Amino acid sequence: MTPPPARRRRTGQSGTPAHNLPRRGAVRRAQAITTYGVGSLIAVEQESFVVSGLDDAETSWRTDEAPRIHERRLARLLGVRYFRLPPASDDDSKDGMRVRRFPLMHSCPECTELQRHRDFNPPEGRSVCGTCEVDLVPSRFVVACEAGHLGEFPYWHWVHRSSGGSTGTAGQCGGKLKLRSSGRTASLRSIVVSCDCAPKPEVSMEGSFRKNALKDLGLTCRGTRPWLGTSAPAQECGLPLRTLQRGSSAVWQPVLKSALSIPPWSDGRSDPLAEHWEKLRKYDNRAAVEGYLDAVFDEKWPISLDEVMTLLDAEREEDPDDETASTFDHRYSALRTKEYERLRAGNEGSEHTRDEQFVCEPPTGDTTLLAPLGVTGPMLVKRLREVRALKAFTRLADPDSSTESQEMPLSAGDPERPLPWLPAMQVHGEGVFLRLDEKLLGTWEKTIAVAARVERMRTAHQRVLEERAGDHRQAVLSPASPRMVLLHTLAHVLIDEWSLAAGYPAAALRERLYTADDMAGILIYTATSDSAGSLGGLVAQGEPALLDRTIRSAVRRAEWCSSDPLCMETEVSGAGGTNLAACHACVMLPETSCEHNNILLDRALLVGTPENPDLGFFANILAH
Repeated sequence: MTPPPARRRRTGQSGTPAHNLPRRGAVRRAQAITTYGVGSLIAVEQESFVVSGLDDAETSWRTDEAPRIHERRLARLLGVRYFRLPPASDDDSKDGMRVRRFPLMHSCPECTELQRHRDFNPPEGRSVCGTCEVDLVPSRFVVACEAGHLGEFPYWHWVHRSSGGSTGTAGQCGGKLKLRSSGRTASLRSIVVSCDCAPKPEVSMEGSFRKNALKDLGLTCRGTRPWLGTSAPAQECGLPLRTLQRGSSAVWQPVLKSALSIPPWSDGRSDPLAEHWEKLRKYDNRAAVEGYLDAVFDEKWPISLDEVMTLLDAEREEDPDDETASTFDHRYSALRTKEYERLRAGNEGSEHTRDEQFVCEPPTGDTTLLAPLGVTGPMLVKRLREVRALKAFTRLADPDSSTESQEMPLSAGDPERPLPWLPAMQVHGEGVFLRLDEKLLGTWEKTIAVAARVERMRTAHQRVLEERAGDHRQAVLSPASPRMVLLHTLAHVLIDEWSLAAGYPAAALRERLYTADDMAGILIYTATSDSAGSLGGLVAQGEPALLDRTIRSAVRRAEWCSSDPLCMETEVSGAGGTNLAACHACVMLPETSCEHNNILLDRALLVGTPENPDLGFFANILAH
């Protein structure tokens, strides 16, 4: 998706840029986390840029346009003290996110020359050929490795590979590169690169996307990081390079981590202590904590000593018990477990203040209506806040299956002065939380047919994860289990149903799954930063009478798909066979709504199959 062109700035002193830098386009705050974050490529009209790293953002991001936000539990998990909203691209904004031109290789459609942008001698502030006065075209192709490095496509090596010069130094032949399109087809064969040196080699781009295409030329990754500028040295790498289209989704994928603000952190009163918690944790008695607060705050403390001690106790509850539990994945799971416990317990209206950002109450209706469905413990989340932070990004590797070595940090990283923050966005909304009856669920998931069906999905998903990891020993384990796939599919059909009944588009609703041996819950909530945030329509759907009707309607709707019988009877569905009875005509959702990229779905676990109707957890609904 290409961002809109830059809007005309308002005149006057308030619209004067803080720095003498040209403005190129505009992106929304949410896009600066999910689509156009640090290290991503962004196309603006006829130009292409890479979003700069965060090393200079501490000074270039104005505090009034990129304010701090706090979510202690998530900040502690990610090793930072606070977060910052990306600068907004408003008409009167004085600055914004910095970008650098990339790729540098451009071609002129008129004279067909292929060279660095500056070698065309373009007029200042324009991207045109200095000779032809025609808009330059950024290189369509870039190279990347699985460690997250990014570089220019080696056109000189590619065009000279047949003459034995592929391993030499680029440009040593003395010729000029040219790029043209024959126009015969839309394939790579029609894109021809040539050099006007003595042999006058000419080759097409066909074959450049082969896995070993650049390895066969003796080229490996040189560790370049253009988003950090020329001052950042290249890293030692040597991994194989892959050719990619500049606009490919594999060029940049965000590693996002999120958390709900839950008590005792959710009222915002402890935010002034954000930069002091690590030091406060060193004290284990009230007197020491009191002495520290007296030394730091000259005036009245932000919160009382009792509240500080309560917050310190809450932090220590989430400390890992041993080295095994101290891994990032285990700590992230612990964060989710605390959310699950709080969603189950709720907080009555009398327990929270006006600033409370988490309001979760039981419905007023009779919840026993849901017992025949195997659903229990519905809760109305009348107010919630979610913080989503951009931890890192990957190239080529899927963020959900990536390892730490494949995640590229957002700054060059000074070990002595690490960046104390990460970019993040916050969304406010509402939601409905519900659980499945553990006794019924435990009996159902032990059924041989259910376990066998899910095992096929788990095996296929694990195979995909191992292929992406390269080394199967480094691959993460597939989360697929009978209860996980059941809850995931149920969340999808409920979002579809509520998009019709609650007045929200499906893309404005989001799932949050809580699945483990002792957890079986789903939270469906509004999670958009625009006007579709909190209208009250979704919470109303959580009342038992309405929820009973919704679940029955959603399950009956899932019984039939317009692609049946193919959809229901297929043995393999989705990328790599990671789905079974699931397609875009029945249970798949917009990408923004799903935590697992529309994989590990099977509506047969809800409604059963024609051969085995009892396979479905909700088969009793369809029997009446």
